[in-house]
Amino acid sequence: MIESIYNFKKISSLIATAGQPDEDELHDIAQAGYEVVINLGLHDAEYSIPNEKKILAQYKINYVHLPVSFQAPKLNQYYDFEKILTSISNKKIFIHCAANKRVSVFIALYQVLVMKLPLQEVRENIYSIWQPDDVWEQFISSVISSH
Repeated sequence: MIESIYNFKKISSLIATAGQPDEDELHDIAQAGYEVVINLGLHDAEYSIPNEKKILAQYKINYVHLPVSFQAPKLNQYYDFEKILTSISNKKIFIHCAANKRVSVFIALYQVLVMKLPLQEVRENIYSIWQPDDVWEQFISSVISSH
């Protein structure tokens, strides 16, 4: 059951986010009908699944890896994320990182800048997972001001 994945959030009928799923949870993601998995986590981190792409390929799920350093997110990484998400917006998408902290910010920015939702409304989703530190607050401000 995908709802049991760490920090799971259903954003819409087509988008869900969470922390790193384990191998059994990757199966659950497939069973739930997700067509694309986007991973913002790092492959060399202790929490990562080294063969995640291969496992998902067995389920015919496209895998996109866009590694984002938790200590130093970059503006171009958000724009890459936005391009990817926009290009597959008609597919059922599961987005994860280690604990859904990076993803909560990236998806909130997407909701504000592309979907035109109010920032305060989407911040509630971020705050339900964590309180962004100065690095991430600066990142949020930089992305919004550059858009």
